[in-house]
Amino acid sequence: MTESTENTENTQNTENTRSTEKDRQVSGVEIDLRDVVKRYPGQKSAAVESLSLTVPAGELVMFIGPSGCGKTTSLKMINRLIEPTSGTITIGGEDVRSRDADELRRTIGYVIQGGSLFPHMTVADNIAVVPKLLKWSKQKIADRTEELLDLVGLEPGRYRDRYPRELSGGQQQRVGVARGLAADPPVVLMDEPFGAVDPITRQRLQDEMLGIQRELGKTIVCVTHDIDEAIKLGDRILIFSEGARIEQYDTPENVLAAPANDFVADFVGAGSTLKQLSLSRVSELEMGSWTTARLGDDSSDAVRRAEAAGHDCVVVLDERNRPVSWPWLRNLRRQDRIDVPRRDELVTLDRRATLNDALDTMLSSSHAAAIVTGDRDQYVGVVDFVSVTNHIRGQEAAAQQAVAQEARAEEARAEDAS
Repeated sequence: MTESTENTENTQNTENTRSTEKDRQVSGVEIDLRDVVKRYPGQKSAAVESLSLTVPAGELVMFIGPSGCGKTTSLKMINRLIEPTSGTITIGGEDVRSRDADELRRTIGYVIQGGSLFPHMTVADNIAVVPKLLKWSKQKIADRTEELLDLVGLEPGRYRDRYPRELSGGQQQRVGVARGLAADPPVVLMDEPFGAVDPITRQRLQDEMLGIQRELGKTIVCVTHDIDEAIKLGDRILIFSEGARIEQYDTPENVLAAPANDFVADFVGAGSTLKQLSLSRVSELEMGSWTTARLGDDSSDAVRRAEAAGHDCVVVLDERNRPVSWPWLRNLRRQDRIDVPRRDELVTLDRRATLNDALDTMLSSSHAAAIVTGDRDQYVGVVDFVSVTNHIRGQEAAAQQAVAQEARAEEARAEDAS
């Protein structure tokens, strides 16, 4: 592959991922809760008291608040795992209590911590649970299983016939997400979906969730206890206090910049200015081009092109343009052909990852940089510390300029008034 071809591919990948996000179609529907109450026998106060809110179609809304505030109860009333005492919940304009509860749940995706897979079933059978209940044909189920495994980053041929005990925690959670999406529901409910995995796996699962949502446009309601996760994933954040009282329901930007009250300010915590770095995405950075090669390519050719470009390593892509390794030239010089690596060893960044994620990834990488991917894990480019710090400086300069402009405008208004 020539250098010009390589650069053209990189440009096309970036343009394709941008156009995919801009042209993303919404497949979700609106959820509306009106005066919803949940009272348990023997309790003086309601677990949920007069909750009213609207979740727009195609948005990802994060429910967050202190333990026992009613966020999980509120989530479970949407699919009637918990029956409301009073009030109305509609999905796509249809009252959830107008349908049989089991039938309703088959049309709503549900993902919980750890994936909650059936241990005696294979990965494929776990994903097929709801489609089978809906009487889908075997071929349709098989096709959907292949599609979903690919979507969540698991190679169908490698994972389809495995059992949950043969998977890592992150892989089990990916299968849980695939099962929640199996029947192509317009609404997906998630209850602490990434709470049981290590921080690196958690970041990757969050990035994959952003990629899936970018592609599918579902209406997703997700319960979390982590404000950083809420800021990263949410189109909107709903902050509850006791009794599922809404303290603020707004975009992450507005929650951080303008907390509605002291409760929200205390809940967001100190360092909200630093947390605003989590609002900046890797896609906003300037991507560096890098020498790439394909599995099976001539190693000496890849080394020659990398040396000419001043690079000390090569990004290796598979047949679907997904990065699979980032070997140093000293290792490539020992090979005639570029070998198939262990894909799980490579840590990448989704282009919707935050700058905090980018810094964490680069600090743990021997390359002091990170490979960026887009839809279906396709290669987009490389970011390094320089691009991150340049972006932060640019943001600071823009903020200072905005403050200065506002000050000048205020002076002008004062002069006009006098």
